Amino acid sequence: MSTQPAPASTFLFLFRNAGPDAHAQLNATQREQLTKQWNDWYDLLTQTGKVEHGRPLGLGGRVVSGRRGETVVDGPYAEGKEIVGGYFLLTVPTLDEAVEVAKGCPGLSVGLTVEVRPVLEASPVLEGVTPNPSRR
Repeated sequence: MSTQPAPASTFLFLFRNAGPDAHAQLNATQREQLTKQWNDWYDLLTQTGKVEHGRPLGLGGRVVSGRRGETVVDGPYAEGKEIVGGYFLLTVPTLDEAVEVAKGCPGLSVGLTVEVRPVLEASPVLEGVTPNPSRR
């Protein structure tokens, strides 16, 4: 049995159902408390070396689709429950640990969900698609 720590992996947290409706029922004091909980949670994850980066996302944007990008619509969501409000890049050894960290999300109490996804070095569908700065 190895005593070496498991190699770290990167996971993306997407915070869904994060639009104004999710927070509409909160009064000013509750909003202040939830804000403190978010900041404390993020600070703890940063101090323990688990969060690489995280940012909130704007509510607006555009969705580009079609074979040649010919369709551009306001978005990026169809329903309020689909709004992605932000993301974290998390570095922990396993998906199970990432899920345990996600369970601490303060937004869960107001109906947010946390999608936890591994960040890969290459596309699982098109294996030749890799982050390669020398191709720029």
